[in-house]
Amino acid sequence: MVDRDRLAKSEELGRRLRACGLTLAVAESCTGGGLADAVTDVAGSSDYFLGGVVAYSNQAKERLLSVDPGLLATHGAVSEPVALAMAEGVRRALGSDVGAGITGIAGPGGATPEKPVGLVYIAIDVLGSRKVRRFLWSEGRIGNKRRSVEAALEMLLDSLGQRSS
Repeated sequence: MVDRDRLAKSEELGRRLRACGLTLAVAESCTGGGLADAVTDVAGSSDYFLGGVVAYSNQAKERLLSVDPGLLATHGAVSEPVALAMAEGVRRALGSDVGAGITGIAGPGGATPEKPVGLVYIAIDVLGSRKVRRFLWSEGRIGNKRRSVEAALEMLLDSLGQRSS
């Protein structure tokens, strides 16, 4: 079953990336490749999508995305600084203009009092200009993952809309 809204956002993202002459790479943890899946639903996405990294473990974040182990030790994997480091790390690792980083707790386990199930940080890095947002979903594991992908697409669109105007 095709999610028409997600597909429309992915198609618009592709148009904006092409219009700006930019490439995209994504780093995902809690979404497990869902953002890359959404981006590649669009025919011709190979024109602007360089690839993605699913870095579920801290070790993968460190090795594949160059996330500083000190950030992970101080802030934890589910944090604003780590989401930013993931976005920057994937942008640099794959040589893209735009990087997206998603880290969170999809659930149902893994929560702490400070970091509940559904807590997600999404960061966007466009040529070194970075922003991050915190979300708290309450839709169960699959719903939390879906909402995170939708939010990342919207953040990417917002970032590129500001650049292209």
